[in-house]
Amino acid sequence: MHLQAKRLSKLALSPVLMILSMLGTAAWAEEAQRWQTNLTPGVTELGAKIYDLHMTVFWICVWIGVVVFGLMLYSILTHRKSLGAKPADFHESTTVEIAWTIVPFIILIVIAFPATTTLLEVYDTDDADLDVMITGYQWKWKYEYMDPNGDNVSFFSNLRTGKNEIYNEDAKGQHYLLEVDEPMVLPVNKKVRFLVTANDVIHSWWVPALSVKRDAIPGFINETWSKPIKTGVYRGQCAELCGKDHGFMPIVVNVVEEAEYQTWLSKKKAQSAEIKALMSKNFSLDEQMAAGKAVYDKSCAACHGTNGEGGVGKAIAGSAIATGALAGHLTVGVNGVPGTAMQAFGGQINDVDMAAVITYQRNAFGNNMGDVVQPIDVYNFKLGK
Repeated sequence: MHLQAKRLSKLALSPVLMILSMLGTAAWAEEAQRWQTNLTPGVTELGAKIYDLHMTVFWICVWIGVVVFGLMLYSILTHRKSLGAKPADFHESTTVEIAWTIVPFIILIVIAFPATTTLLEVYDTDDADLDVMITGYQWKWKYEYMDPNGDNVSFFSNLRTGKNEIYNEDAKGQHYLLEVDEPMVLPVNKKVRFLVTANDVIHSWWVPALSVKRDAIPGFINETWSKPIKTGVYRGQCAELCGKDHGFMPIVVNVVEEAEYQTWLSKKKAQSAEIKALMSKNFSLDEQMAAGKAVYDKSCAACHGTNGEGGVGKAIAGSAIATGALAGHLTVGVNGVPGTAMQAFGGQINDVDMAAVITYQRNAFGNNMGDVVQPIDVYNFKLGK
């Protein structure tokens, strides 16, 4: 019976072996490369250390498995009943019990030393060259570059993938759901400390190539750091289920040379200075309508409709808010509506854009209220004046 089973197994395997030989080793090497799964060292020295630690522990586990299962296989083959082996009649062995206690202990000590050293380095956020505050929103990221002189630069990073791609009306691009309108920009070979928090629910900022993954929790600030040693574009995602559009808040980090980073930062500071200058300006209705439409199309149309007809959110056209008291409209725009999809945009867009979009909503879609909201009006509203 045993010989018959072996003969049948050979017959079954022979076609498979023939096919493998026909395909050739090169093809199988390519296929193995395509299917292999492992960590990557990324573009940081810390990431390389984490990768090396992972591979060290992995091979230790492999050799433990080889030894344990090898001994099991040897015992099964050489001490089976068909060879006349007789079971031992002892119940315990002090030597064996000491050995299988001491050997795992030594293995754990060998693993613990590099693991502890690496873990301490992971949490060492001291002596950073740059601090960046990261705030998670449903469903976008806000980045604020902290300046020792108080001249901070902040901006939001939103998904750039178009709705047509998402709804399968257009072909999906190369970086589908992994592209943003405003990427984070970092200088190469600089230690960057990330201060991670959230505005609404729990998010998680994760960029594998930078060896960074940290939860963003409302009311708490978690610290982590990275020091990229290679320029390039590195992508990540929110790694915490944060709501229905969880998959629509990607992360893109551009690591550039120091000179390019300083040029980018200077432009951002100039934009911030321009917005501050605009705070004291009085805009005409036509100016606010043009600027407000741009803000509406970017931040409001997805929920309230291109023509204010409503959708996920309520209609703007003819609504009691848009045609009611200005204070009520500002309250909804700045503070949002708790318990609904209407977010508080007071911290997401600046006062200049808020004034423009409120003006647009009150005068577009047939509302025609005639109000011209100025940036200083929004500023004073936030102060309670």
